[in-house]
Amino acid sequence: MTGLYHVYVIQSNQTKELYFGFTGDIEQRVKEHNEGKNTSTAEQRPWTLVYCESYRSERDARNREQKLKHYGNARTYVKRRLTNGLL
Repeated sequence: MTGLYHVYVIQSNQTKELYFGFTGDIEQRVKEHNEGKNTSTAEQRPWTLVYCESYRSERDARNREQKLKHYGNARTYVKRRLTNGLL
């Protein structure tokens, strides 16, 4: 069995902006965001992991990431779940 795939939400401590992503290694990926290795998030460092969903299927995880990135209802759903967990 292969590892899990993760859809995650990080929040900028600086701007409070949310970023939605996908990875097979959540700890390494958040570290990369905080080291400025992602051009989309480098300017808003540091980032805090605020939400994560795990999937056995890479395809399911990628589909969920796309929904979160591109469909307002999915983003709103996650934001509602995070009401007390956001910075």
